[in-house]
Amino acid sequence: MKEPLVSIITIVYNGENHIEHAILSVLQQTYPNIEYIIIDGGSTDDTVSIINKYRNNVQKFISEKDNGISDAFNKGIRMAKGTFVAILNADDWYEKNAVEKVIRNSKDADVIYGDMKLWNINEADFIVKGNHELLEHEMTLNHPTVFVRKSCYDQFGLFDEAYKCAMDYDMMLRLSVNGCRFLHIPMVIANMRWGGFSDAKWVIGCKETLTIKNKYLAHQKFLNQLYFYKHIISIAIPKFLNRIHLHSIVKMYRSRFSKMKKSYH
Repeated sequence: MKEPLVSIITIVYNGENHIEHAILSVLQQTYPNIEYIIIDGGSTDDTVSIINKYRNNVQKFISEKDNGISDAFNKGIRMAKGTFVAILNADDWYEKNAVEKVIRNSKDADVIYGDMKLWNINEADFIVKGNHELLEHEMTLNHPTVFVRKSCYDQFGLFDEAYKCAMDYDMMLRLSVNGCRFLHIPMVIANMRWGGFSDAKWVIGCKETLTIKNKYLAHQKFLNQLYFYKHIISIAIPKFLNRIHLHSIVKMYRSRFSKMKKSYH
């Protein structure tokens, strides 16, 4: 039986520093049936020339001005022909067998996701484990690890361009409340560097997350508001500790918290 086609979308704007790493991580996958789509937002650096080095292995490529991240995502999804669609941003990269592991274990799931390793410059920082059962609280899936059936986008819609940071949370919570089947693959699927757009605009992301929860979970607006304050504090404190060079304390807390969650579940 022919392997299902997987469409992988990379969006980029002035990403010359890391785009080649992202591209190679897709081209070196062990899975044989991949459609690679790159959406460039009209880069003015060497991004396009780097992409052109690999044009024979990139099935679809456009370079034009867009209306933001969600617009770029949606352009790629509209082009995608795969049974599953994944989105890998220009700062991120896959583990070599990521796609194969996901598709081999996909079963009848609509959304398959795994764990993600975060990197601070060139040093591995910690692993973030996904958990769709906690989506009512916040974005607990690691978007570079997520593979979604194209039919879900067809049925429930594309990314909402009103959101500048939390568009992925809006999408995942929308799929969840509409009964889509989620499946966790307990392994590192993708890697992410700190310092991306959503990391720099985290306050906007928190506010958008609250708006999204109130849209889909209107019956618990009071709890949503309480969690908003908790969300702000849980992000602000580690950022403050990092700023005063106490990153080791942050790593120790995250390590212990991860073990507590594993033990709890």
